Amino acid sequence: MPVVDVVNLDGKKVGSVELADAVFGAEINKHLLHEASRWYQAGQRAGTHKVKEKSEVSGAGRKLWRQKGTGRARVGSIRSPLWRHGGTVHGPKPRDYSYALPKKMVIGALRSALSAKLADQKLTVVDTWSLDTHKSKALRGALGKLSVEKTALIVSHGENRNLELASRNLDGVKLSAPGALQPYDVLRHELIVLSKDAAARLGHSLDPEKKPIEVPHVETIAPAPAAKKEAAPKAAAKKPAAAKKPAKAAPKKGK
Repeated sequence: MPVVDVVNLDGKKVGSVELADAVFGAEINKHLLHEASRWYQAGQRAGTHKVKEKSEVSGAGRKLWRQKGTGRARVGSIRSPLWRHGGTVHGPKPRDYSYALPKKMVIGALRSALSAKLADQKLTVVDTWSLDTHKSKALRGALGKLSVEKTALIVSHGENRNLELASRNLDGVKLSAPGALQPYDVLRHELIVLSKDAAARLGHSLDPEKKPIEVPHVETIAPAPAAKKEAAPKAAAKKPAAAKKPAKAAPKKGK
């Protein structure tokens, strides 16, 4: 596993940390980096371009002159695309440029980007982002002690209001959470500054061999003994049914 120094905001070494070899020491795949960068930039396009077609430009709909007999070319409308100030044919329309990219490709590109930064010694791990003020001047001074010359990507875990307010007004400095980190941002910035917690979370979330969470074994409980059924009370003796009397025969009619 690669071992890097942990520094404080004054640039002094306060310890060391082991980074996940599968995340920060992976093989660099340039094709994945290219595809992930194209995918991210395509999703950032606004796609609000629009031109006016023949039915949208200003102009009357009457026929300018008769079809035959004038010696001129036939024309049906002043809004024709062949004329000046006419409509535009097959021009751009509002559209969405984003497309889907497999999640495994994005994660693989992120591993390659982090590994490339570590190999170029452009990755720094700080102990914690404990700022006393939200002023940008304090953060700029801390970044200067961390050898940030041009651009820097700060990766911090958890809510840090002072860091958020101080970083948003600095040109070339971007703040990101470990769960929202993009390969394009890693490649675009010169130096990557990770907090110790963010490095640990990236090592766990991007590890391809991380073990799934196992459901703990639950011991079975023996079923409770069934309750004894109480004997039903004896029903009262039924009275014998009365014997039915024979029906009387109808009297015979005389002859």
